[in-house]
Amino acid sequence: MQTNSRKRIVYLARIAILGAVAAVLMIFEFPLLIIAPAFYEMDFSEIPVLIGAFSMGPIAGILTELIKVVLNLVITGTSTAFVGEIANFLVGCALVVPAGLIYKKYRSKSGALVSMLCGTIFMSLIAFFLNAYFLIPFFSRFYGLPLNAIVAMGHEIFPIIDSVPELAAFCVVPFNFVKGLAVSVITFLLYKHIHKLLNKIH
Repeated sequence: MQTNSRKRIVYLARIAILGAVAAVLMIFEFPLLIIAPAFYEMDFSEIPVLIGAFSMGPIAGILTELIKVVLNLVITGTSTAFVGEIANFLVGCALVVPAGLIYKKYRSKSGALVSMLCGTIFMSLIAFFLNAYFLIPFFSRFYGLPLNAIVAMGHEIFPIIDSVPELAAFCVVPFNFVKGLAVSVITFLLYKHIHKLLNKIH
């Protein structure tokens, strides 16, 4: 039987491995230009984080997300005075924490699907409020770029966009919803295999 200290070491080792994989995946970003301006870039770094939350609980998901962001800072640095990284952490947690909590209670395929859908919706809502009332205004001041110029980028994609909240509603929300769905589908397909591999770490 494993001692508590041994279990803790194994727990942290699994989180560290998933966090490292997530940090690497975070490097490979690409835009979804048909949905959002080019400065919104998608990556698949939440897949290991979500797997960690499913396998070990929502706290593990938060710790994995934190390791991912910190390692990515070490690898690539920051161009946003850490604000972008903090936002990435919060939005990532908005996906994995609700999903992890629901899956912890309903450990089945249907429970996994419901949990990831709820997490995706919650992440999209959090991303809307963060972008509409904090991130976009901050980056406007930080980069000296007028808000009208940022809104115009969204207007080119969806002519209905004429304000920052509309940019967040019609670009940021769909962007995060698509990202959440993509991450969820891949996680659903990979979870059992990676969960078995994690269990070999003991």
